[in-house]
Amino acid sequence: MSDKDKKAFILQVNSVLLKAIEQWAVTVFRYINGKIEFLLNGALRAKRKKRVNKNTDKWR
Repeated sequence: MSDKDKKAFILQVNSVLLKAIEQWAVTVFRYINGKIEFLLNGALRAKRKKRVNKNTDKWR
């Protein structure tokens, strides 16, 4: 995704959470913004996968 496809917004998180994400980002050589985006994408993939598995289990 190019930068022109991204939309900026304000995200308010508590300082403890932000510090933890910042430390995690540093350990994997990412910026905080990139790490948050990575985590959100992972959460969405997991939710989609869970929903697909839940739907396929209905029909068994």
